[in-house]
Amino acid sequence: MAVNEKIQGILDTLPKKPGCYLMKDKDGTIIYIGKAINLWNRVHSYFQERGDHVPRIRQMIARIDFIDWIVVESELEALILEMNLIKKHRPQYNVQLKDDKNYPYIKIEFQKPFPKIYITRQMHRDGSRYFGPYTSVWAVHQTLDLLRKIFPYISCDRDITGHDLRACLYYDIKLCSGPCIGAISQKEYYAMIEDMGNFLEGKTAKIVDRLQKEMEEASDQLRFEKAAMIRDQIQAISRVVEKQKIVSSEQMDSDVISLARAENEACIQMFFIRGGKLIGQEYFIMKGTEDAKDAEVLTEFIKQYYNEATSVPDQMLLPQELDETRIIRQWLKQKQGRGCVEIKVPKSGDGKDLVNMATENAIETLRALKTQWENDTNKQSETLAELQEALSMDVPPNRIECYDISNTQGSLSVGSMVVFEQGTPSKQMYRRFNIKTVEGPNDFDSMTEVLTRRLKRWQAAQEKNQEAGGKPDVSFALLPDLIIMDGGKGQLGRAVEVLTEFGLRDRIAVVGLAKREEEIFVPGKADPVVLPRHSQALYLVQRIRDEAHRFAITAHRNRRTKEGLASQLEKIPGIGPVKRKALLKKFGTIENIVKAEKAELMLVNGISEINAEAIRDYFG
Repeated sequence: MAVNEKIQGILDTLPKKPGCYLMKDKDGTIIYIGKAINLWNRVHSYFQERGDHVPRIRQMIARIDFIDWIVVESELEALILEMNLIKKHRPQYNVQLKDDKNYPYIKIEFQKPFPKIYITRQMHRDGSRYFGPYTSVWAVHQTLDLLRKIFPYISCDRDITGHDLRACLYYDIKLCSGPCIGAISQKEYYAMIEDMGNFLEGKTAKIVDRLQKEMEEASDQLRFEKAAMIRDQIQAISRVVEKQKIVSSEQMDSDVISLARAENEACIQMFFIRGGKLIGQEYFIMKGTEDAKDAEVLTEFIKQYYNEATSVPDQMLLPQELDETRIIRQWLKQKQGRGCVEIKVPKSGDGKDLVNMATENAIETLRALKTQWENDTNKQSETLAELQEALSMDVPPNRIECYDISNTQGSLSVGSMVVFEQGTPSKQMYRRFNIKTVEGPNDFDSMTEVLTRRLKRWQAAQEKNQEAGGKPDVSFALLPDLIIMDGGKGQLGRAVEVLTEFGLRDRIAVVGLAKREEEIFVPGKADPVVLPRHSQALYLVQRIRDEAHRFAITAHRNRRTKEGLASQLEKIPGIGPVKRKALLKKFGTIENIVKAEKAELMLVNGISEINAEAIRDYFG
């Protein structure tokens, strides 16, 4: 393979040590990240005269303009670094979890006297325990709805003293154990939350045994109300356990992982076996898998999933051997902390049956998802075609942008820009604009500022595209096919003026949506377009408008909160702009800072013990 002088110069300087390599294109974008025991050998292998590279890798090699590398001490360090770099940079040619946002977890604050339970997407070393990840917030809410009936934990913001005169409604409907009124002691409440954590891990037998003893003791002491409450708790746990299928005669904790393939995607199916019982299952979609082998897909999933997972089982059952089994086992043992992780490919028995069942589930899941994707695509295409016809557009509006303004009596105005592509929201493209040039409540001038700034950013993106190494913001680099103005004729007129100023009047369609009758005003037409009341096109326009309104209000509320917080913090000695920003980033609201303990405040970068004491004294 012919290699240019620039790449050859890099190849000649590669070390023969373990590490990670980062392939970059001419724009400086990282397009692939890999690891190697010997960087020289591994990176050179991409540029040898050989024809066994899959199309995805051949395409990647053709785009390489520069190669960075990072040397580490061992293969294990290279594995861990590779995982973290892929998570950070999301390279185009690596096999990755599709739509890999931060998956939700259940967080239990065991470091608090009365632990609270939250849904979170971030894990911190703060003494809390985390359970997950789950594939959706909906799944977490379903789990917590069940858990709260079994372990009625507190969900309010009260300071728990045990001496409140009365409890809240949740206590009355048996969704809170009432520590605020002393109905349960701190020790009993903490034990209940520990049971909840064990329950999430599938450890139910010990919980039931202990509760059984507590129920008998309460009955012997004639505390019949307490005994009845524990009895109800045992029954609720038993009902859940009865639904858990016994799938293995072995009492080990195992994760069963299998996959199904279709075109450019792969579906990973996981079964969670705890104590021989199937306690749950999840599926994940991988992307960039079109020419990757099954073993590579499984390997990349295991690395990415367990890098985020809160626990590692004693055993992992797979449908086939991995190329990196040894180093992955070493990493998992280190992560688990007990040193007893088995990675097995069962050939018979319960293990083989479980892998086969996971495979069948993966096939069915992928088939159902494919049908859903096709139906959604067809429906969206029909909707966009309907909107194209109604607005007399030359092409379907595949990219639609909508704008709205939110303020409080003219102060702290914020403009929102939401983007829909192919009829679905592209939330990574959403942007907000803090209004800078307009005084008082003037939505028309505010909208003029927003559109002007948006189109200037487009112009800047075009210039960056022409510069070597330029990286334009993708939100502004593309022009929309259609702009929807929330506000009718007035805002429409301002939009037309701005588009004309930038020479884009004939390139971008723009309409104004009146809220009262859902009428769509088009430039140059006296009468509005009225879409049929139950048409999919109208539903799409309404959804886009509502999303712009929601995003504007959220952005304004956040700005208002931050402004209020900053003004409060300005009065505290020793808290300058940098520390105010750090506090704001960490806690978000004035209420959270007021509640924060001294030790929590000191975890913020730059906040010393003296600063923390000053904050506590000020809000004390």
